Amino acid sequence: MHDKNLWSRIQGNDNQALKELFDTYYSPLCSYAVQFTKSLPEAEDIVQDAFVKLWTKRDQLHINTSLKSYLYKTVYHYFIDDMRQIEKRDLFLENLKHETLLEQMEQDDSILQKKIEKVKQLVDALPEKCREILLLSKREGYKNKEIAEKLNISIKTVESQMRIAFQKIREGFEDNELLFFMLFKAFRTS
Repeated sequence: MHDKNLWSRIQGNDNQALKELFDTYYSPLCSYAVQFTKSLPEAEDIVQDAFVKLWTKRDQLHINTSLKSYLYKTVYHYFIDDMRQIEKRDLFLENLKHETLLEQMEQDDSILQKKIEKVKQLVDALPEKCREILLLSKREGYKNKEIAEKLNISIKTVESQMRIAFQKIREGFEDNELLFFMLFKAFRTS
C-alpha cells in the first residue's frame, strides 16, 4: 500500500515522495546490484539511473507490479544494458587493436622491403670483384678463407673487399639499424 501511495505522489510531481522512495530502496538496490557488478561505484550508478528514469518518465510509465519489483527489474536491466555496452566497447577496442597491429605489420613489411631493395641496389652498384666477394660470403655462406681459395686471392684481399663493400652499403643508408640483418636476409632470399 505504501508503495502505491508513493507512486501516486511521484506521478503528481511530489519530490518528497521520490526522496522517501529513494531512502527506502537505495541501499537494498545497491546491495542487489553489487552482486552483479562486483563494484559498489558501478552499482550505485545503476541504482541512481533507475531512480532518474523513474522520475523523468513518471508520466509515461505504467507499473503493473509493485514499485519495489519495478525498481529491482530496472536495476537488473540497466546492469544487462551496461554489460552489453561494455562488451561492444571491448569488442570495438579489440578490433581496433587488431587492425592497428595488422596495419603496423604491413607498414613494417613495406619498410623492410624498401630497405632490402635498397641494399640490393647498393650491392649491384659495387665494383664487380667487391660484389662477387660479398655475394659469396653473404649469399653462399663461404668463409673468407674459402673465398680466397675459390678466387685465387689472398685472405687480406677478401677482408679488404668486404670492408669496402660494407662501407659503401653503410654510406647508402642514413641509419645503420638492422642493416646487417637485412643484408643477410636479402642475400639468403634472393
